[in-house]
Order: sequence, then C-alpha cells, then structure tokens
Amino acid sequence: MTKPAAIAIAAHPDDIEFVMAGTLCLLREAGYAIHYLNVASGSGGSLEHGPAALRRIRRQEARRAAALLGAQHHEGYVDDLEVVYSVPLLRAVTAVIRSVRPTIVLTHSPQDYMEDHTTVSRLAVTAAFARGVPNFASHPRRAAWGGDCTVYHALPHGLVDQLRRRVAAGAYVDTTSVQATKLAALACHESQHAWLQSTQGMNSYLREMEAMSRKVGRRSRRFAHAEGWRRHSHMGFCPAGADPLRDALGEKYRIDAAYERGLVSA
Repeated sequence: MTKPAAIAIAAHPDDIEFVMAGTLCLLREAGYAIHYLNVASGSGGSLEHGPAALRRIRRQEARRAAALLGAQHHEGYVDDLEVVYSVPLLRAVTAVIRSVRPTIVLTHSPQDYMEDHTTVSRLAVTAAFARGVPNFASHPRRAAWGGDCTVYHALPHGLVDQLRRRVAAGAYVDTTSVQATKLAALACHESQHAWLQSTQGMNSYLREMEAMSRKVGRRSRRFAHAEGWRRHSHMGFCPAGADPLRDALGEKYRIDAAYERGLVSA
C-alpha cells in the first residue's frame, strides 16, 4: 500500500527547520512519506562566502538536514531575493506537487517579514491548486492529479506580520518529542550561525528556534514545544472539513477554539 505523502515547501535552507520540521517528523512517525523543498538556494546568506561557494555549502547542509529528518530532498530553482511570483517558478513547483501527490502541504505564512517567504507561500498555494488542472503544463511535464490536498501555513518568523501585528495559530502541533531532532536538523545549517548573528541579531540561531517553539508552546496552553498552523481555505483543494494533520497526529494536534470561532463562514 502506498504511503500518504506530505511536503514542506519553504524559501531558504533552514526555513523548514525553524517552523515546520517538527510537524514533518511527526508525520513521518505517523506513516507519511515526507518531502523537503527549498525554492531558493540560500546564496545570499553569508558575509564570508561568494554566491557560487555558498550555493554548494547550503545545498549540502540542506541535504544533510533532509536526510536527518527522513525526508526526500528536492532541488531548488533560484537564488535568494530572486523568488518572484512567475509562471516558470509556478510550473516547477506544480511539477513537484504532481509528482509527490501530497495530501498535506506545509508552507510559509502569507504574512511574514520578508518577500521570499510570502512569495513561496503564494507559489505553494497556486501550485497545489494547479495540481488538477490538465491545461496548465508543469515543467517538467507531469500528469495532472486531482486528489485531495490540504494546505497549512506556518506561523511567521517572530510570530508577527510585516506590520508587527501578532499572528495567531488556528491549531498547534506538539513537537516536544521531536525537538531534539528538529534542533539537530537546524544545526546542519552551520554556515548560518555568523550570518544570522550579524544581520538579524540572533546570538544563536539554535537558541532562537528553541525560544520560538517554547513561546508557541505557551500559546497552545498545553505543549512544552509547539509549531502553529493555519489551514488554508478548502475551496479547490479538498472537502470543507478535511484536516489531515488532525487525523494523522491525534492528541499531538490541538485546534484553537477561539481562532475557529473568529472565522467567517458562509
């Protein structure tokens, strides 16, 4: 029997590890085949290496992290700050989704501090929608697939949007049991230590991730470490009540009732 599949689609090497890797690990434990895609190469993230050297370094780091998580690594397409909402990129991401056939897509928040993240969020959503549109050609060409696909958006880095407003989660995943694996996967991206300290004030990117997951855990009012998610609209993707994260993770998944009450329904 073929395993169900889930894919994490992020902008740069290390983005998955910061806000998605715990959930990805738990899905693997629940019997999912998991996949790992960074759209950009990470070519901008250094004050020491040039772009060509950094592409090689960060690709190797990402491949090690994906292997540690037990995920299939997919190659990216463009350099940092070249992630634009374009037909060529949309065709490429659509090809991956049609090949993987994921019932779960994990991606960035539509609101985040930098455009590479928000653009990847848009690309992932449209590619998931285009999975079943036979008249839209992917590159490389892959047959359209009409299976159910639910998209989940991670919380933004810093847990606020571009205008510094708090972003609430619709559901929380208890990542406490896989926190050590998540930290080890993030540690694979060792080239980022000096860069993040110099440019974004992260004295240790490992401690920063740990602090963020604890903060999300406190927001959940239940878990020591957590990742927060918002479920994308079902229209064009899956049945209205579909929540495959809930079905796969059981007690490790907590819906925020207050968030759900605040949603506008038809």
